[in-house]
This record gives sequence, C-alpha cells and structure tokens, in this order.
Amino acid sequence: MLDLVESGEAMTERQRSYNAHTRVRDLAILTLFLDTGIRVSELVGINISDVDFSINGFLVTRKGGNQTILYFSDEVETALKDYLKIRREITAQTGDEDALFLSLQNRRISVRAVQQMVKKYATQAAPLKKHLSPHKLRSTFGTNLYHETGDIYLVADVLGHSDVNTTRRHYAAMSDDRRRMAAQKIRARDDPKKET
Repeated sequence: MLDLVESGEAMTERQRSYNAHTRVRDLAILTLFLDTGIRVSELVGINISDVDFSINGFLVTRKGGNQTILYFSDEVETALKDYLKIRREITAQTGDEDALFLSLQNRRISVRAVQQMVKKYATQAAPLKKHLSPHKLRSTFGTNLYHETGDIYLVADVLGHSDVNTTRRHYAAMSDDRRRMAAQKIRARDDPKKET
C-alpha cells in the first residue's frame, strides 16, 4: 500500500492528480499507523506541537483522556519531516493552525476522511482484501510487535489497552500457533528413530 501511494501506479488519471496533492501526507499517516499502532481518533488529534524529534516521540491523547508519549522509528521520522516541510507552508483554517494533519480544505483531517483514504488505497493495493481499515493497520502493527517480542504486556501497553485481557483476546490465535510450533521444536531424543 505504501508503494502504491508513493508511485501512483494502478491509479486513474484523476486519482493521480489528487494523489499529487496528498501523497506526502498520506504516506506519513499510513506509516504512523503501521509503525506505531495509533488509533485513528488519536492520529487526527495530533498537533504539530505534540511532535518531538529530539526523542522521536509524540504526545497522544488515549481513550478516556489519558495522555502518553508514543515513540516512532526512523522511517516515521523521515515521513513526518517530509510532510512537515509541506504542512508548514499551508495556512490552516482558524482553530486548526496547530493540527498536524489537514484535509484539502485546510482543516484538521477527520476520522471519516482518514478511514476513506485507507479504504481507497487498500482497494487499489489489494482488491481482493475486504475491509482494510485504520483499525486493521493498527492490528497489523500489534501482530508484528507480538511476533517480534512475544510480549503481550508490551503490546497491550503500546496499543493503549487498559486491560491486557483485551490484548490477549486479539492475539490468542497467535499464541496458540506459537505453542503448536513450540511442540515441534524440542525432542526427547537426539534421533527420534533410536530407542534409548
């Protein structure tokens, strides 16, 4: 999907024209989803003043109003810096001057606009996949983090789940797969054909 946004391949002429205006912003948004697991409601609430490149992190307001810092990779840093070069040249509508992500009307981008943007690119990049959404991108991040670390508590913390059991329910199938794999890794004998 990121390659599609960048290249504009498989897009109509009209879509390419629109993409020329939104490509850098859309890459930053999609990269944030895939590299931080942020919720769409959290993403649209980010202000420019919330981003701190000295720690590669940004302040995010979670469900329930709690604020926390989410850290991001060098890939996100590059995408955000590229977008901010453009964003700083845009005069936002009154009240939205500090909004990080803007719509083409120069207002803070809405949850619905982000959902439709993800759906548009997902349909072009993977036409056979149904229901690719910002939440699915968040879930992809969680899955990748869990596969890399095997730490359900870390995944719960980074995703902002208040109860680790919520996270367990989402990743129970992966745990089951890992336990099945573990059953094949250890042998009681060096050569299973030899009797001891």
